[in-house]
Amino acid sequence: MPYPHVLLSAAVSLDGYLDDTGPERLLLSSPADFDRVDEVRASVDAILVGAGTIRADNPRLLVNSPGRRAARVADGLPEYPLKVTVSGSGDLDPTARFWHTGGEKVLYTTDKGAERAHALGIAADVVPLGDALDWRRVLEHLHDARGVRRLMVEGGGRIHTQLMTEGLADEIQLVLAPLFVGDPDAPRLFGPGAYQGGRLRLVETRPIGDVVLMRYEPTAPGTGPLPSAADRHWLALACELAARCPPSETAFSVGAVVVAADGTELARGHSREGDDPVVHAEEAALAKADPTDPRLAGATVYSSLEPCARRASRPAPCARLILDAGVRRVVTAWREPDTFVTDADGSAVLAEGGATVVVLPEFEQLAKAPNAHLLDG
Repeated sequence: MPYPHVLLSAAVSLDGYLDDTGPERLLLSSPADFDRVDEVRASVDAILVGAGTIRADNPRLLVNSPGRRAARVADGLPEYPLKVTVSGSGDLDPTARFWHTGGEKVLYTTDKGAERAHALGIAADVVPLGDALDWRRVLEHLHDARGVRRLMVEGGGRIHTQLMTEGLADEIQLVLAPLFVGDPDAPRLFGPGAYQGGRLRLVETRPIGDVVLMRYEPTAPGTGPLPSAADRHWLALACELAARCPPSETAFSVGAVVVAADGTELARGHSREGDDPVVHAEEAALAKADPTDPRLAGATVYSSLEPCARRASRPAPCARLILDAGVRRVVTAWREPDTFVTDADGSAVLAEGGATVVVLPEFEQLAKAPNAHLLDG
């Protein structure tokens, strides 16, 4: 199921703390950065904090700029983004400012937590998720039931850690403040956990007064059938590569990227690349990879279109080339239609060879765009 774009936002000290242990919240950001955060809040559909942040900080989570609120309304959006929190117990202060400022609110909780929240009179849409909280169900519900496409997560550290370790954070916006906390009892941004391997991609650095904003994106593919945020980044790149293909009336335009388990890009390619008018995207990408590279066994192939099961221009279809390369995970945007090959089913060939195929339908229209002239309607 599609998820919103999940943006983690936090400010930390030079030694990695979110706060100190004093009675008042430690202000790490500069006035200029608080205004930047207000701008980001105005750009998203929902803002999420954990129950611990509500208890500790009693935040309002508002868009403070009247001009930005007016711009949202002019664009047909609510004045304030949806405010979201999660609590397994449902034991929250019904008088907290979170519930009584801004626009709509939603609380995700367990079945027992929902009973407690209703008994307390929590002023929010209370959504029970069964016996335990599940982040994928939370994100699916936000996307499908509440129309959230961009979700800003402002803490706390436990929430950030869970979303990162589950591979669900699309972006980190981290502000580094020029001070130290030094208290081992103070809260940190990230705690221990089974994080995905590899280095994140730095996409922006910007000084804002005396603090520095750093934006990172994850790179490590997901594992098995569960998609990760990095899977979406890589598949988006494959779709961009498809748009670079020389046009054709007799073949699809497809892009492909081969990515190691640690997020290292091993190769990329697209249909009809170079001087070969019949080369397929996966074929072009795999031809650039070292066939003896041991990382291929743990790699993921991202292809904007399901790898082919049969073809007339080459003896081996792309599904077979992927299996022969040792790759056992493929992420794609849409299944191959019968335009050129009837009953095309590259996914079945891959599955029979022991590969996992993950389809992310939210990218289907992007992948189809360079092929619109080949499709009915």
